[in-house]
Amino acid sequence: MQLIIKEKNITRINHLVDWLIHMAGYTIVFILVTSLFHTIHIDENHIILWSIIIELLIYALNKTVKPILVTLTIPITGLTLGLFYPFINVFILKLADWLLGKHFEVTNIYIAFIAAILLSIMNFIMEEIIKKIIRTVKKKEAKRHEKHNH
Repeated sequence: MQLIIKEKNITRINHLVDWLIHMAGYTIVFILVTSLFHTIHIDENHIILWSIIIELLIYALNKTVKPILVTLTIPITGLTLGLFYPFINVFILKLADWLLGKHFEVTNIYIAFIAAILLSIMNFIMEEIIKKIIRTVKKKEAKRHEKHNH
């Protein structure tokens, strides 16, 4: 798979592949973190499907609702020196819980707080790993492309 191509539509495909890799990583992290807690339930009939749907919903909420919440809560986040920020993530989890009904349930707010922190940490680590892998593949592809042109 070539990751460095000058054509415009191929570049879009490469961005889509990057996004799909990240979403797969986020889904795996989500399944791992939620499996640690008994008060967070994902529909067990199709756990992978519902995990993907939940992760896509959380992604959409993080891109739409979260910026508004962050803006509205700047004063309280500032007063608490940033300690309020994880509560925004808990709100996003509870909103996803409300939207998906019985397919995703978060029954303990304190556990949701811990899960939100773990999700943030693990997603950060996973994202750094994926970035390093993609960077390495792009470097190898660039070298191969350079050799091929000479």
